[in-house]
Amino acid sequence: MTGGMQMNRIVTRFETLRAEGRGALIPFLEAWDPDAATSLAILRGMPGAGADLIEIGMPFTDPMADGPTIQAAGKRALAAGATVARTLAMVRDFRKDDPATPIILMGYLNPILSYGPERFCVDAAASGVDGLIVVDLPTEEADLLVPFATANRLDIIRLVAPTTDDQRMPLVLNGSSGFVYYVSITGITGTRTASAAELKAAIPRIRRVTDLPIAVGFGVRTPEQAAEAVRSGDAAVVASALIDTLRANLDEHGKARPDAVRKVLDQVRGLAEGVRGARGNGVPGT
Repeated sequence: MTGGMQMNRIVTRFETLRAEGRGALIPFLEAWDPDAATSLAILRGMPGAGADLIEIGMPFTDPMADGPTIQAAGKRALAAGATVARTLAMVRDFRKDDPATPIILMGYLNPILSYGPERFCVDAAASGVDGLIVVDLPTEEADLLVPFATANRLDIIRLVAPTTDDQRMPLVLNGSSGFVYYVSITGITGTRTASAAELKAAIPRIRRVTDLPIAVGFGVRTPEQAAEAVRSGDAAVVASALIDTLRANLDEHGKARPDAVRKVLDQVRGLAEGVRGARGNGVPGT
């Protein structure tokens, strides 16, 4: 069985939710989309709107796993001046008022290598980051980052897909911690959604290999789909749907309209209600 590191925010949050008999909502935002102030306002408002953990995208010029929605968000963020250092500063600003909500950074290996893997992990931990999802870091090259992450008590959250076979899955999950991110569809973010039957078939296969919580992402867009995700898994990750709402509330110059933040947070509230009402019998998913 794979396990976690020392107790941290991610472990604590999932243990609390398990005791309450409910799943987690993990909303996503792209750092600095469409600008620093709007992005930080959304981040600060997410816990109050029902986010249990938060995933923050680190903008990158070549986000190969992301669909058009998140690609466009990354381009807006980069145009606004987003960098790795500024993304970490955003987390530090958030931590001034929220010491408890787990923060996971999602990104690609190239910017981390450019920043310096050891320096990145030191600075991420000091900024209040709890976990890392590095989409294009293969298991076979994990030593580029994992030793530094481990030394700084950062969880390395692995991606498992429908195409991950039973032979490879233990290898992929070896050394993982925090939770497992189940990419519930084959393809890019923001496209189709996995069916309830697909999730019910896939999640037990992962549970046979790990006792870590399982978060279901890629294609989860509505409160109903988020509820279905936590009936089979332990968390629902929602990304493209929230970014679509933000994009729809930008003006012709790409600036956020006055009610843009509120509309995104209202959507988070709706998703949270779906997740919290998913297990009417109060029985945890694991």
